[in-house]
Amino acid sequence: MNKKALIVEDDVNIAELLKIYLQKDGFDTENAYDGEKALEVFETFRPDIVLLDIMLPKMDGWQVCREIRKTARTPIIMLTAKGESMDKVSGLEMGADDYITKPFDPKELVARVHAVLRRTDGGDQAGQGRKLSYDKLVINLDSYELIVDGQKVDTPPKELELLYHLASFPNRVFTRNQLLDEVWGFDYFGDSRTVDVHVKRLREKIEGVSDQWELTTVWGVGYKFKVNET
Repeated sequence: MNKKALIVEDDVNIAELLKIYLQKDGFDTENAYDGEKALEVFETFRPDIVLLDIMLPKMDGWQVCREIRKTARTPIIMLTAKGESMDKVSGLEMGADDYITKPFDPKELVARVHAVLRRTDGGDQAGQGRKLSYDKLVINLDSYELIVDGQKVDTPPKELELLYHLASFPNRVFTRNQLLDEVWGFDYFGDSRTVDVHVKRLREKIEGVSDQWELTTVWGVGYKFKVNET
């Protein structure tokens, strides 16, 4: 069965160009030209991936991304003419999986679509599951749940994925760029403070819960999930 791509772009020429390239690559596609229509089509079409412009009529791409993330983890690639780092940070914090700036090479964008789908389809082998348990902490990527001291804590997908990644390699130090590459899944150029923002929010949820582990800063390097020796 072909993968399905929803193209949300108010520039008809760009939307049609993307449609041609994606269909040529074997995707079934639907187009939406404003934010409100995008959410309607998303519910009926149920795409495998969304290509989402930021500057849209009626509802901008950030709002669309936020609404989709309330109910679904469908991969989202943000498209925009803006290249400022704040736009990238905003998109990533809201749960976007990748970000590409216009003008772009359609062939590169199709390659990025495949890269995101490979990553989000789950590289874990069937039956292995994606669940980590520490003292008073359970990180479950199968159900996308964070359990802290027996209580479920609402956590955005990227925060949970970041914590899962760090906790999968206890006591290993990761730089911010490594985390952006390995958690967000692409080389991110510019302001890497999105990692700092996510770590800060995670600490608000888990800090001080157990003396057996902690999310620590390694000054001048990055972050690690420190597990204390018993």
